[in-house]
Amino acid sequence: MPTKEDVLKVLGGIDDPELRRPLTELDMIDYVTIEGDIVTVGVLLTIPGCPMKRKISDDIENGVGALEGVKKVKVEFDSMGPKQREELRQKLGGKLTASGGSGPTIEKFAKRFIAVSSGKGGVGKSTVAANLAAAMARKGLKVGILDADVYGFSIPRMLGVMGTPTAIDNNIVPLRRGDNLQVVSMGFFVDEDEPVIWRGPLLHKAITQFLTDVIWDELDYLFLDLPPGTGDVTLTIAQAVPSAELLVVTTPQDTATHVAGRVAKLATRTKLKVIGVVENMAYYETDGGRDYIFGKDGGKQLANRLGVPLLAEIPLRKSIREGCDNGNPVALEGDSSEVSLFESIAEQIAAMDGR
Repeated sequence: MPTKEDVLKVLGGIDDPELRRPLTELDMIDYVTIEGDIVTVGVLLTIPGCPMKRKISDDIENGVGALEGVKKVKVEFDSMGPKQREELRQKLGGKLTASGGSGPTIEKFAKRFIAVSSGKGGVGKSTVAANLAAAMARKGLKVGILDADVYGFSIPRMLGVMGTPTAIDNNIVPLRRGDNLQVVSMGFFVDEDEPVIWRGPLLHKAITQFLTDVIWDELDYLFLDLPPGTGDVTLTIAQAVPSAELLVVTTPQDTATHVAGRVAKLATRTKLKVIGVVENMAYYETDGGRDYIFGKDGGKQLANRLGVPLLAEIPLRKSIREGCDNGNPVALEGDSSEVSLFESIAEQIAAMDGR
């Protein structure tokens, strides 16, 4: 017959499917009773009607049921009360700290914050952000991606992450792609085809909440997919996350590189560090050669003007576009050359010191 300690040891190896921490660590185990060969486990759900209730029950039944002498496992559910949820929220950690009167700043729940920006839309900024986050997660790092392009959100589709996040006392539990990648986007809260019609103050509030009222893991990297240009969201990030680093995405033509340069200058004025340039749609591969459809060396020239490295010249490939349209970015599902392309950018960023 197993002991209570045997059962608790098994339960300590079972994670909450959303929070990805052991049930015992989250104080979700209310009681364990053993009567002969029957074990009953009481579980406190974070919210009533938890969507992962079936998964938790199955994991407990399978784990505890494998113990010698156990013939039946019963799982009984209840919900945490307000005090227990508050204790859980504090355990998971808050993110907002005072900033000396100039607005809120964000506690460093990530080792590095990488803001991915562009001067104009249509250059593949979100494609680069999604694939970079996926490449980092593929390497085993803890990664989050915040789709800060509130008007033009696209990260949920690109990463194949859909659904409505659970909230614990107004704190959002991010959705996930695999074990290592957390995702938050306005796209989880409105229909994909529904426009978001907000003025600046509401944008500022939404972005701040996505940083402070989200139960992020202790991350290695948080990628922030910024809207194009030098608008309110970029200024909010500069104020709230002064340690953020800026990655500039551009296509080769002059109209794209000059506008991207303005974003980099804004970053400099707001004390954000520009870490590099990625040139997207750099060329089209044809008959063993390269056709420079949008011009040549624009990204290199921009990087030289900014005094930062050119991290990659990404070719114009149908597979890269299809991967993001289908929710399977090439950094995860592409051929070896596509995987290595984004891994190379990730490795160069990782080799930098940050702040």
